[in-house]
Amino acid sequence: MRLAKYLAHSGVASRRAAAAIVRAGRVRVDGSRELDPAREITMQLVELDGAPLAGPQEVVVYALNKPVGVLSTARDSRRRATVVELVAEEERRLYPVGRLDAQSTGLILLTNDGELANLLTHPRYEVPKTYRATVAGGPVRRAALETLARGVDLDDGRTAPAKVRLVSPEVIELEIHEGRKHQVRRMCEAVGHRVVALERVRFGSLELGDLASGAHRPLSSEELAALRAQARR
Repeated sequence: MRLAKYLAHSGVASRRAAAAIVRAGRVRVDGSRELDPAREITMQLVELDGAPLAGPQEVVVYALNKPVGVLSTARDSRRRATVVELVAEEERRLYPVGRLDAQSTGLILLTNDGELANLLTHPRYEVPKTYRATVAGGPVRRAALETLARGVDLDDGRTAPAKVRLVSPEVIELEIHEGRKHQVRRMCEAVGHRVVALERVRFGSLELGDLASGAHRPLSSEELAALRAQARR
């Protein structure tokens, strides 16, 4: 296993962040400073900032229904509530996968596997995410739905085509595979409908289902395998 992956699976950071940590000279292998994130690790002693690492942890992934006002981050300098704090019994270091803004709700994943987090969120893997947006501006017309489906011109470029379904006159369901900041909100505003409530109901093959607001559950091995397979297609 390469050193950056070893650090990521040990719960230190994502693999990309772990590579930066190695290049910064903070890691020693068998007592010697190691600057190559691709160094192969088998049975060597690995230390970070002088403290030995126990080695790769068992991978854990939780599905969580994020409430309004909770931040999609591991920690906050202003001590606001975070999604990680909602899994209080978990002692392993967790990372949010697929962030939601503070006012949005719904399905978010938490894991200690930096590689999996990258697979599920990197744009090139095109893992779809489905959102349900309650909008203002009157009943949503066919023309607005067709525009959303084709792609919308935003200030950071045109969005990719989306799958769009009208749930009710003022509720739109959108499936997208990009991860731009506030993308769904901006897409809806571009067609004349301000979002007043936004919920993510599906992440790849995983559905939010009847998971209560603020509640979480571990993914089954079958669910985890399905997510990995989808990200690697």
